[in-house]
Amino acid sequence: MEEALDKQQGTRRDGQRPTLRDRLRGYLDTTDTLAGRVINGAIVLLIFLSAAIFVVKTYPISPALDAWLNALDWLIVLAFTIEYGLRLWAAQRPWRYALSFYGLIDLVALLPSWIGIFDIRFLRFFRSLRILRLVRILNDRLWFGQVTSTDSLILIRILLTLGTIIFIYSGLIFQVEHPNNPEDFATFLDALYFAVVTMTTVGYGDVTPISEAGRGLTVMMILTGIALIPTQISSLIRQLNRVSQHQNHPCPGCGLAFHDGDAQFCKRCGTLLES
Repeated sequence: MEEALDKQQGTRRDGQRPTLRDRLRGYLDTTDTLAGRVINGAIVLLIFLSAAIFVVKTYPISPALDAWLNALDWLIVLAFTIEYGLRLWAAQRPWRYALSFYGLIDLVALLPSWIGIFDIRFLRFFRSLRILRLVRILNDRLWFGQVTSTDSLILIRILLTLGTIIFIYSGLIFQVEHPNNPEDFATFLDALYFAVVTMTTVGYGDVTPISEAGRGLTVMMILTGIALIPTQISSLIRQLNRVSQHQNHPCPGCGLAFHDGDAQFCKRCGTLLES
């Protein structure tokens, strides 16, 4: 088990002063300090900016704008590379982090850009996986715990899961089909339309992939849609129903306003609710 920092005393559980690696690990993995909120907030902004650049570059743009976006994208890649290196250095067991789910996502999101130097550009569709880095930040409840309820965080996670999967499939199908079928997959919006129609199993048939890789991705989209979309939508509906049944019952401890009608204790801080 990793050594944890004592938030109040600024010491580790073994009583020793935290080292630079301990402090850096705390900043990167939690948002209960100002530095942690700033660092992880900057990562979120870079993720959305990276996704926006990916989408904009699928449209016809001027050479000057394209060059500016390329430079900005490389700055983001450099920032993520530095962050990945810091995470490896700060981890108590670097190989455990490198082989973990999020560590592999970080690596997959970075490698295509650097390997692209050697003209393996087709790997760059993995850039869309950067959006998954948001999941790590949303797993820390303290990020939203100060401004919203746990139920709202659950709703955000469900919506983010759906949006992330659709975004990734849209990016993948665009990278695969655009070179072979530029008429049907001219922009990211075309790919997004195809991904949504396919994953919801509507299947209008007005847009059809022609490459083997595109057809393989389509099969994966359909299977993902059948297995995941109904589950996530039903979870979203159940959570919306639960949130709609909340009553305005402020907690005397932390001030959280809404709780279940039969709640006796605050779900954020555990304080006994006044009857």
